[in-house]
Amino acid sequence: MRRIKLFRFLIITIFFIPVFTLLFLSILVANENQIADVVENASKAIVNIRTEEWSKTTRENKKMLLKKILPFEEEEGLFENIGSGVVLDSKGIIVTNEHLISKAINIRVKFINGKEYDAYVLGSDPEYDVALLKINDKVDLPYLKFVPNRKTRVGERTIVIGNPYGLSSSVTMGVISALGRNLRIDNKTYINLIQTDAAVNPGSSGGALLDLEGNLLGIVTAIYGEGKGIGFAIPVEDVMSMLSEFLEAGTRRPILGLFMEKKKGLRGLYLNIQQVIPGSPAEQHGMKVGDHIIELNRKKIKDDIKLHNVLKSTGSTNTVQLKMLRGSKYQTIKFDMQDLEKFIPLPLDERLCGMRVRNIKGYPKLKFKLKEKDGVVLTRIYKGSVGEKSGLHAGDVILKINNNMIRSERDFSMFMIEGLKRNYILYQVKRSEDVFFLPLKFDTLL
Repeated sequence: MRRIKLFRFLIITIFFIPVFTLLFLSILVANENQIADVVENASKAIVNIRTEEWSKTTRENKKMLLKKILPFEEEEGLFENIGSGVVLDSKGIIVTNEHLISKAINIRVKFINGKEYDAYVLGSDPEYDVALLKINDKVDLPYLKFVPNRKTRVGERTIVIGNPYGLSSSVTMGVISALGRNLRIDNKTYINLIQTDAAVNPGSSGGALLDLEGNLLGIVTAIYGEGKGIGFAIPVEDVMSMLSEFLEAGTRRPILGLFMEKKKGLRGLYLNIQQVIPGSPAEQHGMKVGDHIIELNRKKIKDDIKLHNVLKSTGSTNTVQLKMLRGSKYQTIKFDMQDLEKFIPLPLDERLCGMRVRNIKGYPKLKFKLKEKDGVVLTRIYKGSVGEKSGLHAGDVILKINNNMIRSERDFSMFMIEGLKRNYILYQVKRSEDVFFLPLKFDTLL
């Protein structure tokens, strides 16, 4: 009897082991084919981005710079940056990293099929390190989809597609290692990031983090230099909220009218007011230099707080409320959101940038020995101002703002207002014989 049972067991084992093996292998092959299909389709909507920056080339550093300058433009000081981008809709809106385009004067996007297009900056947000680009041509493009309110889980497998070192459509795989990461890299703070162990290298920035079905989970943004196999991505929900904001007609950046700095005290983190813009809603409500903002719309100031998102989340009351500490006394101040959206800190040169802009004629032209006919000249830079922190000097001539020609103070104000709305301001500056580009950052403006 035992021999019969043993014989039956051997027969069943011999028969079923190959069957299970074949079944396992077929599932494995099917899974690999699915991943290959996802990569093939997604790669059509992931682009290679090349930008050109025009930097000044002084006599002292010209020899050193010429080693890095593009051969066909070396006399003009053009530098090339490479990165990745993801197409978000068929009309040609592309998301990438803000640090890639912050000084760009020319932006070219290239698809895997070899087609190339010029693009311009639709809007940017240095707080997220996100920029939105728009292709000039009217084309119908492939794009990546995402699932609203999808719950991303630690441990799930992911795919990263980007252009590391300019190698287009490179694919790596891994898992999601952590969610909600906040970190500081190269003096820049990143918040609410997705961490993955999929390989991320220079040039992958702006690429796509996907699930195994090809849905977009995030935009690759940062590489942790101290640890290999650690990369980060911005959640797609944050990117899409920014996209909807910039596409909404008439959107304006709400401005309280103060410059602040995040600090830590005995009671925790707070925003220390460093400057109050004259005539602003903040000044009208009695806010002063040295006041501490500890809550914004009933949310405490924390490392991971997104200030401008909180500022815009007014709810049904359409009011902005902040809690402030002055000395040992607490105050609560309420602002009408419409007042914040209407406020423009005119004159923009002095109140917003901390500098003085004049037309190139008369005394300013003689003082700085200028030959230019177009542009405006900076006659004064205030200490500690945005202008000074951005690297501007008295005597500099601003030729363009966001590649728009400047011919007068009126042009300067008009394009500054438009740039402030888009949160993207790039100056073309002439200093002596050097011409270069400088971005203006308003990260500390609230």
